Amino acid sequence: MDDEVLADEFDRHRAHLRAVAQRMLGSTGEADDAVQEAWLRLTRSDTEAIDNLGGWLTTVVARICLDQLRSRTSRRETALPETEASLPADPAPAVDPEHEAVLADSVGLALLVVLDSLSPAERLAFVLHDLFAVPFDEIAPLLDRTPEATRQLASRARRRVRGSSAAPDRSRQREVVRAFLAASREGDFEGLLALLDPDVVFRADATGVSFGADAEARGPHAVAETFSGRAKAAQLALVDGVPGLAWFQGDRPRVVFDFLVDGDRIVGIDLLADPGVLGEMELELVER
Repeated sequence: MDDEVLADEFDRHRAHLRAVAQRMLGSTGEADDAVQEAWLRLTRSDTEAIDNLGGWLTTVVARICLDQLRSRTSRRETALPETEASLPADPAPAVDPEHEAVLADSVGLALLVVLDSLSPAERLAFVLHDLFAVPFDEIAPLLDRTPEATRQLASRARRRVRGSSAAPDRSRQREVVRAFLAASREGDFEGLLALLDPDVVFRADATGVSFGADAEARGPHAVAETFSGRAKAAQLALVDGVPGLAWFQGDRPRVVFDFLVDGDRIVGIDLLADPGVLGEMELELVER
């Protein structure tokens, strides 16, 4: 592919790449640097071996942004070096504070603030999947994780985003989860039903299924049957700051129950047992 054709092909994907980078980095200036670096890497690659240029470029930009996010806490970013392969001409004006304001307006200032509170891995999983519909099996290799572990990273990020915008009542959520645990231990089927939303869904990850858990249960009766008379070893805990349940063996978490609560009803429960996922969670037992 000659240089002119390659530049034209790259330009077709430029807006998408900038949008990904802007949401990953929260800065139009850094986003443009990331897009430029992607162009430089493209010019050094065997383009004939690239089957899906758009997907390849998205992956490259995501890796660049992930590296930048990981390095923010240890050093200031340095400008990209000048090279003989310059970025194709961009009709957009130079970056200035007005364009930064446009970014904040288009993404949402509150969302940008919340995204900054996420870990780099959570941010990448959430942005690529929830904002750009990239499948988890394509995101997972970027993070050296399984698709299931990547899905949980996005789920945690999504919960934080929702929590920041909805300002949930944590004390009420804690009471709902505490009541659920008590009803589960006592085998109080009717008590469980009263706490479950009509559309409640329970899911277990692959490790949890290997422990004997059902992969999925839908509806209050099915979920109540899953928990009635069980969870005796579970304890009330904060899971990334959100009320949930955890089962520890010694000092190590073995299983976490991640709850999504809306008002007085539980709408979702995830059973998480993958050690890689649990190792990245912030867990704090509320009651021992």
